[in-house]
Amino acid sequence: MAQKEIDLGTQETASVIFGSLDENINFIEKEFSVNVIGRGTVITLIGEEQDLDRAARAVDAMRKMMSFNRTLDDQAVRYACNLAKSNEEKAIAELDGSFVVITSRGKPVKPKTIGQKKYIEAIKNNYVVFGIGPAGTGKTYLAVAMAVKALKEHEVSRIILTRPAVEAGEKLGFLPGDLQNKVDPYLRPLYDALFDMLGAEGYQKNLEKGTIEVAPLAYMRGRTLDNAFVILDEAQNTTPEQMKMFLTRLGSGSKMVINGDITQIDLAAGKRSGLVDAVGILRNIETIAEVRLTDRDVVRFRLVADIVRAYGKAAQRKR
Repeated sequence: MAQKEIDLGTQETASVIFGSLDENINFIEKEFSVNVIGRGTVITLIGEEQDLDRAARAVDAMRKMMSFNRTLDDQAVRYACNLAKSNEEKAIAELDGSFVVITSRGKPVKPKTIGQKKYIEAIKNNYVVFGIGPAGTGKTYLAVAMAVKALKEHEVSRIILTRPAVEAGEKLGFLPGDLQNKVDPYLRPLYDALFDMLGAEGYQKNLEKGTIEVAPLAYMRGRTLDNAFVILDEAQNTTPEQMKMFLTRLGSGSKMVINGDITQIDLAAGKRSGLVDAVGILRNIETIAEVRLTDRDVVRFRLVADIVRAYGKAAQRKR
């Protein structure tokens, strides 16, 4: 057995690293098979040499993340440990604390993982971006944040949000009300992100001005979308014909972000996903980028990452 001491510098840093009721330290002990003893601002790691090295790198990664955010939530601790396990913790320097936009409640929207940072950079630097990854990786939320930023900085004159009206494995039948009432259930995740960025009043004002448009994919046919930030959500549920129709709507001064999870395709059996099709066809075209997010980029409740990982392993076993 070996041991290693780490001086955390200040009591405030030590308190955050340890977490409420030592939950962060308990997690490190479990993940790296080490014992952790804390005295003041110094923690002592006890265990096998290889485990000690990885645990120490995880603590260092947590300190770096603290320097950007001042706090450490459950997701940040798990992410730091995952990076340390794969010897990638130095990449955390890319998360420099810069934010995309401030929400209506005054909260800065920041990338929380390296994958999310690459996703944001891809949106900045390309006309069309495919964001592919499991649930909870922030694909829709960050895309809407980038759209709101572009609108506020007058890079575009409007935001257009759309998604295919496909049920997730169950038929809802005919829905009551006018067109807006009928499509609202399908577009609710987009509304939620917009409400968070702009507030209910700001969203309604922009909707009335025509600066924001939320519509089902079928209503994109025949249009040319100039000076717009266009987001297609749940793109795995488009057909190749729908995807081609959508992509050819792109006008001058516009950006398109196309999001989807290719492990959750709700199309009828035998139908090919337009997202899978498009990524293969357009892979080598300049200013079209593809960003793949993984279970490590899941920023929802930690159990979501575990669920995504378990389903991924099950799919591998079937193959």
